[in-house]
Amino acid sequence: MMLKLKKYVRITGTLTCRSGIRIGGSKEDVEVGGMDNPVIRHPLTKLPYIPGSSLKGKLRSLLEYAEGKVTTEGSGEPCKCAQEDCLVCRVFGPHKAPKHSLGPSRIILRDAPLTDEWAEKLKPLLGQGLNYVEVKTENMIDRRTGVATNPRPVERVPSGAHFALNISVRVFEADEEKKILDFIERGLQMLQSDTLGGSGTRGYGWVKLDYKVGE
Repeated sequence: MMLKLKKYVRITGTLTCRSGIRIGGSKEDVEVGGMDNPVIRHPLTKLPYIPGSSLKGKLRSLLEYAEGKVTTEGSGEPCKCAQEDCLVCRVFGPHKAPKHSLGPSRIILRDAPLTDEWAEKLKPLLGQGLNYVEVKTENMIDRRTGVATNPRPVERVPSGAHFALNISVRVFEADEEKKILDFIERGLQMLQSDTLGGSGTRGYGWVKLDYKVGE
């Protein structure tokens, strides 16, 4: 089957942190006594951002659950059925299936940078030795005594922060455009009821999306 690219549809807007969000970064540059649970940030500006890979992985996971593609058996890997009627595989690409007839992944998720406005709002944190983030201390509760133990500091982007959302959707001539876009929007709506990043069940990663769909 010949594949002819018809157009790109852009989904742009703002991702707002309704609670602190944490997407872990590298520990390679941590100094002795420094933060051992850093967030991911730009190596030069030190501004935190949300990787496109994190957004894509979360959306795919949510939509696989919604489509009944997840079982309690097996490897726990993403869907790789590569069936013609599988929107997960068509939109995100079949996992570990180099030979298939679906063509390339339809969705392209860009890294979401912190907006200029919020980079300025978080600048005062630099004076406290913090790179545009807050530090939250977490503890484990000793089940015998009920006392908090083993405190550990964790970096996260504060609630209220805005990130620039930018998604591009490839549309080929044989595609059902509305069906694909509706499927992606379904995932974006689900994300707002779920969490993004780590420690979601402990209050992290609640997000709100304001976006528009247009070419």
